[in-house]
Parts: sequence; structure tokens; C-alpha cells
Amino acid sequence: MALRTIRITGDEILRKTSKEVKKITPRTLELIDDMFETMYDAQGVGLAAVQVGVLRRIVTIDVGDGPVVLINPEIIYKSEEEYLEAEGCLSVPGEQGYTYRPEEVRVKALDRDGNERIIESKDRFFSKAICHELEHLDGILYTDKTVTPTKEQIDEIIKQRELEQKQMEEDEEL
Repeated sequence: MALRTIRITGDEILRKTSKEVKKITPRTLELIDDMFETMYDAQGVGLAAVQVGVLRRIVTIDVGDGPVVLINPEIIYKSEEEYLEAEGCLSVPGEQGYTYRPEEVRVKALDRDGNERIIESKDRFFSKAICHELEHLDGILYTDKTVTPTKEQIDEIIKQRELEQKQMEEDEEL
């Protein structure tokens, strides 16, 4: 495994459409391993192959529930984009913005063994990560979708996070 260089805003490759993976080879598996190592080293939760300069439809995600590999992913369902979420990106270092994201997402993709899988997320954070990373495969950055929230929306986001934090703390006590 090796760390790869993460491409940042301004690099033309980030605006290109990634190509389908036709065959999973040892080089594909090496790329996936390198992507995880690079993502963890950068303290990210997701990484698309294009972000390390490889125009292939491969995404790695780990939001704390274990590593997920999506090869040739395709969203087959997503709920309405109603949740205003703060997000950042390893390719846009030091910045954050607000985007609307769905709470639920269903994705069809191949795993690292070439088996077709359906990944279902009802977790807002995981759903956001899936949507964010899949957009990279089509040359879209989250900054293309940012909105400026109102003070009321920001207050609601803070209130929601506090409730979620309290719930997590209560769950840990059980």
C-alpha cells in the first residue's frame, strides 16, 4: 500500500468524468488499498479515485462503520434532498459549505471481489458521503451545490446536532 497525492481544487482532472471499471485486476485492488490508506491518513471519510488522479468509477467510504468499496456505483434511489448539511472535501482543503442532501440512498455497485451489491443507507452522514463521492465521478464538487443558509436554518442544524450528540451519549450509557 502507498499514500497517493490528493488532487485539489484547480486540478483539471477533478472536473472530468470517470470511466467504468471493466475488469477488477490486481492493479485495481492495489488502487483501492491505496485509496483507503490515503483517505485514513488525510482523516477523511470518503475518497473517489479521481481525487488521486485515476479516472475510474471507484469510491472508498468509511464513516465509522467499516470500509465500503463501490465500483461502478449507481444511485438507484434517493429520498428528497431536504436536509441542509455542512460538508467539506479532501480536494477542497480548509473549506466547508452547506448543501442539501437526501437522508436515504440506495446504490448498486460492485464490491472488490466483483460481486454486485445493493448498499442502502438511512443514515444522513453515510448518505451524504455516498452522494458526495459519486458526484466526484462525474466531475462535480460539493462547492458547485453550496447554498447560504439562513440564521434560522443554522440554529436548527445546531439544535439537531445537539440532540444527536445527546442521543449518542445516552446510547453509550446503556
